[in-house]
Amino acid sequence: MKRVLELLDMLPRPLDSVRSIKLKLGIVIVVSGCVSFAYFRYVTGWLPPRTTLIALVLGLLTSQLLAHGMTSPLREMTSAARSMASGDYSRSVRVSSSDEVGQLAEAFTVMAADLAAADQQRRELIANVSHELRTPISALQAVLENVVDGVAVADAATMRTALAQTERLGRLVTELLDLSKIDAGVLSLNRETLPVSSLAADVVAEAAVAAPSAAFSIDVPADLTVFADGERLHQVLVNLVDNAARHGPTGGLVSVTGYASASSVVLEVRDEGPGIAPADRSRIFERFTRGERAGGGGTGLGLAIARWVVDLHGGTIAVVEPGSCIQVTLPR
Repeated sequence: MKRVLELLDMLPRPLDSVRSIKLKLGIVIVVSGCVSFAYFRYVTGWLPPRTTLIALVLGLLTSQLLAHGMTSPLREMTSAARSMASGDYSRSVRVSSSDEVGQLAEAFTVMAADLAAADQQRRELIANVSHELRTPISALQAVLENVVDGVAVADAATMRTALAQTERLGRLVTELLDLSKIDAGVLSLNRETLPVSSLAADVVAEAAVAAPSAAFSIDVPADLTVFADGERLHQVLVNLVDNAARHGPTGGLVSVTGYASASSVVLEVRDEGPGIAPADRSRIFERFTRGERAGGGGTGLGLAIARWVVDLHGGTIAVVEPGSCIQVTLPR
């Protein structure tokens, strides 16, 4: 059957120049009728001319009436496609048949919904990125203007403020680059067997420099290992520990716990803060969502990237009770 279809596709298409599918159907009806009548005349030697003409006219009219409903979804899709070209994705196509045209209309409707969602995400991304960039740039500009105008002295404290805003810009740019790789699907994992205790120690040492007022504890068995991408898993834990240090109380304890279950390795990062509200626990892993307890300094991208990394490893990440603990589960 497939070979027959391939041969049919190779045949010439004399009706391609006709711009109306209804007219094409009419031509098909008339030509088919003429061929049938010609064969009938060849076999019998007689053909009533009036009956033949009436049959052809009736066949043409009937095909046009029936084809109007058949081609209606095609006309709607053409109109909707033109609206989509100008940025309007609200047009829908009414589907009333289950044939190929109806299936095409259903696929078109799904595509239009996906494009509308992608366009909305693009608009939100531009707005959110603009907002995130404006804050550190404005702060950095204010510091530099004060130094230039002589209002502030370019001492170590002032330079540390400028450096902090520059680092915030750097983090945002790095996370945006990671997001672009996520969307493009061009980033792969370099997995290896990693000792979890060493990884947790490196993460805590790095976080202690950024948050010297916080206390940290590690409870990970020395023989616990995981088969993962070390750089990406380090990125996930750094983000979780940094969030816990910033959102917990001043001088509070941030604990990193690891243990093995029958089929997975579980890592938990917990702080002593009030926790994430139940309504926000699924939303905080969306882009530019930081929850009610988020303060300054975050971009709202870190947890979205963390979820992507964990998903890429075939694991899960979620907020667990009492709301101040984020749990990462990776397959063994």
